[in-house]
Amino acid sequence: MLFGQSVFQSVLERLKAEEEPAEQTHAPAAHRVSGLATGLAFDVMEGISVTSQRIGEAYFDNLGSEPAAEEALPPEPEPVMPDHLARIAPEEIAVELAIAASDTQQTLNEKRRTFAKANHPDGVAEPFRDNANRRMMIANLLIDEAMRRLPQS
Repeated sequence: MLFGQSVFQSVLERLKAEEEPAEQTHAPAAHRVSGLATGLAFDVMEGISVTSQRIGEAYFDNLGSEPAAEEALPPEPEPVMPDHLARIAPEEIAVELAIAASDTQQTLNEKRRTFAKANHPDGVAEPFRDNANRRMMIANLLIDEAMRRLPQS
């Protein structure tokens, strides 16, 4: 007990004393943001923000130059599907992988990585991702089956 009060009572008294000065201070104005030294300024005409009308050109307003015309960009050529992505039959993929009875776990993992570098769906154009995904699934199945058949060490 401190000066005739328990520790709990002295803590309560101290907290009450700290709250009193905070209540006497004025609350910040509603239009001010706490911690922001200045107010916010917006370009508003007739209640509509100017930048909201030209969303794509807001960056160019800060540069001080006119944006390039959309017509000036040459059209992107249509992507051409590589020949290997057209081969989606398991027999064709097995020939590409060339899995042999003499393959080890290490050589099979190397074949998986090499195949994935050329065929992973993230590395091909959007229209051909289904074929690339199918090729990767079949190749992974073939390699996993070959690994299951390896003698256990």
